[in-house]
Amino acid sequence: MHWRKSTHSGGGDGDTCVEVAELHPRIAIRDSKAPLRAALSFPAPAFTALIEHLKARTPAP
Repeated sequence: MHWRKSTHSGGGDGDTCVEVAELHPRIAIRDSKAPLRAALSFPAPAFTALIEHLKARTPAP
């Protein structure tokens, strides 16, 4: 499994870093500070819906 850090996790104090991995047809996410803990896995369409929901709720910088 290839994990990559979210593009929105750069800089700052690192308290909100997440990593994602593609597990076709699912997407997994985990806390980059605790990589040995459990990850969450979503069907790709549900992951896309989650991201769109979060984008809509997050104020622009």
